[in-house]
Amino acid sequence: MGLVFESVFAEVAAILAIAALAGFLGVLLRQPLIVSFIAVGIIVGPSVLGIMNRPEHLHLLADIGVSLLLFLVGLKLDIQLIRTLGPVAVATGMGQVAFTSIFGFLICMGLGMDWVASAYAAVALTFSSTIIVVKLLSDKREIDSLHGRIALGFLIVQDLFVVAAMVVLSAVGAGIGETARSPLMTVFSGIILLGTVWVMIRYVAEPLLKRMAQTPELMVTFAVAWAVVLAAVSGWLGFGRELGGLLGGVSLASTSFRDAVGSRLSGVRDFLLLFFFIGLGAHLDLSVLGAQVSPAIALSAFVLIGNPLIVLAIMGYMGYRRRTGFLAGLTVAQISEFSLIFMAMGVSLGHVGPEAMGLVTLVGLVTITLSTYMIVYSHPLYAKLDRFLIPFERKYTHREEETSTAGVGENYDVILFGLGRYGGAIARGLRDRNVSVLGIDFDPAVVDSWRGKGCPVMYGDAEDPDFPLSLPFREAKWIILAIPPRLSGVTHTDFRLVLTHEFRQAGFTGKIAVTSHLHFDAELVLSEGADVALLPYEDAAERAVELVLTV
Repeated sequence: MGLVFESVFAEVAAILAIAALAGFLGVLLRQPLIVSFIAVGIIVGPSVLGIMNRPEHLHLLADIGVSLLLFLVGLKLDIQLIRTLGPVAVATGMGQVAFTSIFGFLICMGLGMDWVASAYAAVALTFSSTIIVVKLLSDKREIDSLHGRIALGFLIVQDLFVVAAMVVLSAVGAGIGETARSPLMTVFSGIILLGTVWVMIRYVAEPLLKRMAQTPELMVTFAVAWAVVLAAVSGWLGFGRELGGLLGGVSLASTSFRDAVGSRLSGVRDFLLLFFFIGLGAHLDLSVLGAQVSPAIALSAFVLIGNPLIVLAIMGYMGYRRRTGFLAGLTVAQISEFSLIFMAMGVSLGHVGPEAMGLVTLVGLVTITLSTYMIVYSHPLYAKLDRFLIPFERKYTHREEETSTAGVGENYDVILFGLGRYGGAIARGLRDRNVSVLGIDFDPAVVDSWRGKGCPVMYGDAEDPDFPLSLPFREAKWIILAIPPRLSGVTHTDFRLVLTHEFRQAGFTGKIAVTSHLHFDAELVLSEGADVALLPYEDAAERAVELVLTV
């Protein structure tokens, strides 16, 4: 007998309180909130506390959350999207999708699942969570690195595959069940739906949002209403609410206000999706999950190991170094929230049973939990596995070597790590004074920009143990580390200090300048072998004072 509350309000309040506590614990453990919220569902469900006694109210909020999630996905699918994807993103994304779906299907069949459930599970295993990956890479400041950009590229390819899979399911759903329609009626309904979206794109969206942008709250209200109304109409036509939410976003994707709409809706989406994940956890029957532990472990191992390996193999074949392929591959070592939504669609259509849904949910819990730590500690993990990854790298890694060494000579007065606002300003100042500078940055876009200006620059990651000592540093007079203080890995190593030690041990006799943000940090870098500690904020303040007093 579970806990029973007198009102829906009290029940939801208790669930939200437990969710807040579980989310806080999850953050302490560096876990995405998806894991915490599914765990909350298990806790408040009938298997544990039995608090959720009026699930229909939570299901309504969950359905709106899913519609908004797909609305935001559609909002990013503008017509120019495909053109922004490089060949490595397309090849890696399509290769990973094909590999995971084919071998995932075979593994599921081998585990005794019927072919329909195997097909659903295999497709669900191909989706990786863009939200989780972007958050983790942003926290590590690797979103602009080469492997970060490649990972975002093939995650976009996965998102396109998600869209295609859900469109197919929605079309299939229009022809089965109690709301089944004739093929002619299905085609007619689809034309009406797509025609409405086309009219919105062509004539209505831009001027309407331009007027509403004068009142941001109204723009948010309209976006939510448009997503939910189109989802409801799509569901009434038999295509499923998911397709309607997606098309709602597509209809606004070409407007100049899509980023503003997306940023304002993200918080609402995250709050409402809380109820979707809680509902998933609440429907997990712990009494039957024991039989699914072994299949879940097998499929989790396939996702955690197989997905990164296929990305590593494809990128190695295309001429990337094994380190880049490994770091990019780790980003697909989990399934996503779309995997669970996709399986939920299959359950609603009657294609698969709750057992398959429970199995994929278990795989999600395992892979999201473990892959989070794999991404957070990717560099120490690579250091331990490096020697085993040699077969995945070509003898000549032309993709990176051509990029990194083009236009680079032998001798420079200064080698400068980091070409951001501060480092870039230093480089320009030195060049204006006829000092030869070799710039180093891990953002390919920054490298291309500086190279376009005729400046010697190399792509490189200061955290790559093989890269710094390959530079022409022996004749340089200065090495400047214009990179922010940052700890990495389980050892909490500051890479500015690591680089300082490495260059000194390699026999560099010139001077080393290191960027610091605080006085105690400046004292630390000086005690560890640096000759100068650069304090950007303090130096800028002193310069500002000089200008004020002299003008």
